Amino acid sequence: MKDLQKLETTIGYSFKNDDLLRQAVTHRSYLNEHPEFKLGHNERLEFLGDAVLEIIVTEHLFNSYPDTPEGDLTDWRASLVNAKMLASIAQTLSVEENLFLSKGEEKDDSSKARQYILANAMEALIGAMYLDGGLEAAHTFIHRFVICHLKHILDNHLYLDPKSRFQEKAQEIFGLTPHYKVISENGPDHEKVFEVGVFLAEDLVAIGRGSSKQEAQVEAASQALTAKQWS
Repeated sequence: MKDLQKLETTIGYSFKNDDLLRQAVTHRSYLNEHPEFKLGHNERLEFLGDAVLEIIVTEHLFNSYPDTPEGDLTDWRASLVNAKMLASIAQTLSVEENLFLSKGEEKDDSSKARQYILANAMEALIGAMYLDGGLEAAHTFIHRFVICHLKHILDNHLYLDPKSRFQEKAQEIFGLTPHYKVISENGPDHEKVFEVGVFLAEDLVAIGRGSSKQEAQVEAASQALTAKQWS
């Protein structure tokens, strides 16, 4: 059951034009099953919101960290605006239960596919807010729900990719550099699934799976970070 008024309360912003909010949470697939729907899907709003999000986060980093090199600021920004982070924020804001999706998309349990839908909805929501309330409304929302995560990211070095973070921890604690081995390859060439293990010396720490060796390595490193107590 959609409750867009409750969503407005959660995000701390009341839309003057309710259609903008409704469109922001409408996935393309919904229109295929509901041709009578009077609004469009959220992809144009997503396009706008992506730009608004990037400029506000960039401005904050630029002004707040005047002595930090551009490369580091780029990594920090990426950690704040990537799909995984935006999807996580969307879930805390109850965006998922207010999405207008096709029946097929609603049943799809692919976490990666849903992650991108949620991240795109977050950007669309920012775009809708910008159109409805101007830059100030978007600025307030982004600082309250996105930029607030920066301290945690910096304190825990989450701006590094999982492989870099695991290598940093492994070298710090054990004086060892992780290495990766392909354990198995399954499926036809166009749908191959790789299973990769990450090792410290001869000890297998974790296993990751992915559609490429690199993707499986990153997943293995992520699993390794959660499999051990690295504090």
